[in-house]
Amino acid sequence: MAKRDYYEVLGVAKNATDEDIKKAYRKLAMKHHPDRNQGDGAKKSEEKFKEAKEAYEMLSEPQKRAAYDQYGHAGVDPNIAGGRPGPGQEGFGGFAEAFGDIFGDIFGAGGAAGQRRAGGGQQVFRGADLNYAMEITLEEAANGKESQIRIPSYEACETCHGSGAKPGTSPRGCSTCGGAGTVHMRQGFFSIQQTCPHCHGTGKIIPEPCTTCNGQGKVKKTKTLEVKIPLGINEGMRIRSSGNGEPGMNGGPPGDLYIEIRIKQHEIFERDGDDLHCTVPVPLTAAALGGNIEVPTLGGSAEIELPEGTQHGKTFRLRGKGIRGVRSSYPGDLYCHVSVETPIKLTEHQRKLLKELDESFRKGGERHSPTSKSWTDRVKGMFK
Repeated sequence: MAKRDYYEVLGVAKNATDEDIKKAYRKLAMKHHPDRNQGDGAKKSEEKFKEAKEAYEMLSEPQKRAAYDQYGHAGVDPNIAGGRPGPGQEGFGGFAEAFGDIFGDIFGAGGAAGQRRAGGGQQVFRGADLNYAMEITLEEAANGKESQIRIPSYEACETCHGSGAKPGTSPRGCSTCGGAGTVHMRQGFFSIQQTCPHCHGTGKIIPEPCTTCNGQGKVKKTKTLEVKIPLGINEGMRIRSSGNGEPGMNGGPPGDLYIEIRIKQHEIFERDGDDLHCTVPVPLTAAALGGNIEVPTLGGSAEIELPEGTQHGKTFRLRGKGIRGVRSSYPGDLYCHVSVETPIKLTEHQRKLLKELDESFRKGGERHSPTSKSWTDRVKGMFK
């Protein structure tokens, strides 16, 4: 039975655009897909589906379409053209292309993440990403800095000039996949495309690998990279350096470098977002009598006025003395937590003075201990 004209099968004119051809094929594929046609008309629908698929595969590629336009079916018939796999032997390449990545992932003809086909030949793989942990101080995180890091890099092997083959030899095409980098496995009506297990997607085999690079075509080096740390960066944030990851395969793009920030523990401050917290030791006498004390900040020192009778745990807030985050317009605050220190290693004279002071407090009653009465009342209430 003679084949129908491909343009007639899709219902388009010979001067139809690629988009018109794709739309026509989509419509026919959805109408005659075997999954949507069961029963008596299933076989006829399957034949129409295959016919539309074959027509689309030929007319969607410029070279095939040009050959068909000039020579008709003879220009694209595999029995005449020299053994090229026919439309029915290529699985669902055209179907996946027409319906995008969703069907492409299912049927193996679309580009999976990180890999694609290079002109119908070898598979092209994107290089792997690299991760680098960089430790900086809190001051550097707050103010930003420029730094240099040394990272692994790959350069073309000078011995084999990047071919991976021993000098005097050359790679040969993979006999398993025919140099395509992929093989097809048929499962009933479907054809699944997989990476060639023999050449691992490169499409070539190296009989005698280069001894310098072990057949990789590249050698590992180190390079120095300038890194700019933005002010306000926080623990765990990552800086992306495009193209500084591992190189791709078969001409694929390189991966990226991700620099993860680790902030060293500070002797004084603890960071909470854009705010800073610190504990300020205050002598017992200063807390009782009040006065001004000096506290540290990232930008120098500041003063806090302690009111008379400052209690342990009292918090003072210094506005704008924190850190301005990466996405913040204003800096955070500094929270100073008072820690009243009890004197130790007292002399006899100091003990005598404290005992006299304690006796004076007892005579003064509750007015010298603002929280003791309420605490005592709560304890008594537990035993009623």
